[in-house]
Amino acid sequence: MANIINLSLQQLIYIILAGFLIGFSKTGISSFMMPVIPIIAGIFGGKESTGIVLPMLIVGDIIAIKYYNRHANWGDIKKLLPWTLIGLIIAAIFGNYINENQFKVVLCGSVILCLAILIYFEYKKQNVSIPKNAFLYAITGIVCGFTSMIGNAAGPIFSVYLLAKGFKKNNFMGTTAWFFFIVNLIKVPIQIIFWNNITIKSGITTLIGIPSIIVGAILGVILIKKLDEKLFHKIILIVTGLAAIKLLI
Repeated sequence: MANIINLSLQQLIYIILAGFLIGFSKTGISSFMMPVIPIIAGIFGGKESTGIVLPMLIVGDIIAIKYYNRHANWGDIKKLLPWTLIGLIIAAIFGNYINENQFKVVLCGSVILCLAILIYFEYKKQNVSIPKNAFLYAITGIVCGFTSMIGNAAGPIFSVYLLAKGFKKNNFMGTTAWFFFIVNLIKVPIQIIFWNNITIKSGITTLIGIPSIIVGAILGVILIKKLDEKLFHKIILIVTGLAAIKLLI
C-alpha cells in the first residue's frame, strides 16, 4: 500500500510513529500530539502535512469518544464552536495567500505559541483564573480555530482553557474528544475546497496509520495512570520545541 503512494521507508516510519502518538494523545497525555505537527511537516511539507494528519486525527477522535463520550461538557463546546468556525475560515483564506515556506513559518509559529501558553500554564496553573464572559469564548474559539486549521495545533490552547476552568480528568477528556472530533470534521470540506490537500494519498496514509493509532490509544488508556506524567510532559515539550525550531530554520 505504501508503494501505491510512493512513500519512502523514512516517511512510512514517521507515519507509523505519528499514528501512535496521535492515538496515545487522544486517550492518554494530550501533549504527545505536539511533536507530530513539525515532524510530519518537515517530511511532507507544511500544507500537505495538515491534509495527511487530519484524517488520522479523526480516527483518534472516534476512539477517544468511545472511551469518554459520556463526560463531555456540551455547554462549553456550543459556546466555543461558532467562534472556532470563524478562526477556521480566517486560517483557510490566509493559507491560500502564502507560499509553502511562509506556511511552514506560520505553522511553526502556531506550535511555538501553543507551547509557550502550555509552559506558562505549567508554572502559573495555581494562579490562573478564567473569567466567564463572551470575549473569552470568542478569543479562545478563534485562536483554537486558526491554530487547528494551520497546524492541527490547538490542543494546548484548549487544554489550558479547560484546566483553568477546573475540569477534572474524565470531563476534560470527554469535552476535548467531542470538541476536536466536531472541529476536525468541519475542517475536512474546508481543506478540500480551499487547499485541495485531502486526497487519495491522505486516505491511504490514514489506513497505514490506523493500526498504530489503535495501539497508541489502547496504551494511552492502560498507561495513563501508571506513567510519570510530569516527566513525559517535559520530554514532549522539549522534543516538540526542537522539532518546531528545526522546521522554522
